[in-house]
Amino acid sequence: MSLKRTAFFDRHVHAGGKMVAFAGFEMPVQYTPGIVEEHRCVRERVGVFDVSHMGEVEVAGADALAFVQNITINDASKLTPGRVQYSAMCYPDGGIVDDLLVYRMADRFMLVINAANTAKDIAWMQENVRGDVVLTDKSDATSLLAVQGPHALATLKKLTPTDLEPLQYYHWMHATIAGVPMLISRTGYTGELGYELYFPSDAATGSTVWEALMQAGKEFGIAPIGLGARDTLRLEMGFCLYGNDIDATTNPLEAGLGWITRLGKGAFIGRDAIRSMKEDGPKRKLVGFTVNDRAFPRHGYPIQIAGVDTGHVTSGTFSPTIEKGIGMGYVPADHATVGAGIEVMIRTKPVAATIVPLPFVKK
Repeated sequence: MSLKRTAFFDRHVHAGGKMVAFAGFEMPVQYTPGIVEEHRCVRERVGVFDVSHMGEVEVAGADALAFVQNITINDASKLTPGRVQYSAMCYPDGGIVDDLLVYRMADRFMLVINAANTAKDIAWMQENVRGDVVLTDKSDATSLLAVQGPHALATLKKLTPTDLEPLQYYHWMHATIAGVPMLISRTGYTGELGYELYFPSDAATGSTVWEALMQAGKEFGIAPIGLGARDTLRLEMGFCLYGNDIDATTNPLEAGLGWITRLGKGAFIGRDAIRSMKEDGPKRKLVGFTVNDRAFPRHGYPIQIAGVDTGHVTSGTFSPTIEKGIGMGYVPADHATVGAGIEVMIRTKPVAATIVPLPFVKK
């Protein structure tokens, strides 16, 4: 199967991006000089991510709200136009279909879903349509850039007549950036001040916006950022990655997502299973940990307690910010306490680690 390319493919190649297959696309995993420098660029300056591989689905019709309420675990009725909500979709057994963002428009919703899950998610949505609901897949027609870092606002202010200062976290607005009308939201996957820009997907428009951002951010040390640094940045913040930390075998309560699970809002898919787990208490929980020596964990490495395998590392890396190995993984609920010790099997050697509160980096 041939890989898709975003509208910024030529920009990535020109910037020295190392292109890899990811979720059906050719995407940059890193640029020169590498992941650690890109990571620090976002923490200290400002970086631009191409996340156009993400999926966008519009939900319209008289029963749009009822549909979103039924298929997601958060309470979309609390949203007013201009607001965004983090949520998830679950199967009837409580397993997670995907995590997503819910955007509230005046007369519709936009659901932003993970790239690798787009086809599966849309099929699941279609299977659960009831009443007057119209689903429109806007994924291929939408480009999405994330501008993240302490100087993100200063960079964007140079490109728009719109006052972006009042835009609050998890809110969106319409604006014109570099002469291109778009939807801009105060969201991101890094924990830094950041914005995500949604606009029509074509090479000419993409080039215009990309070059304008790079020019506007030049004085701040702006740089393109690849998938590698995106992963280390999100892990430092303790953000879940679908397919690693959460999946169809994971209940939201196990994954620490009780804060987005609104059991009192009324019926929704997965509610009974989640409620049952809440009543009984989860048998395992997702925790963050730091490794006690200079080794660092990787996805899939076994986690042991007193020499007995209890799970595996769901996400792991070296943190450029705190300069030590960090990771997440599931452990028995009665051991999921801050300060408790575990061992991570790294190259067949048990390495001591300590459970710590999330996020790893406080912002």
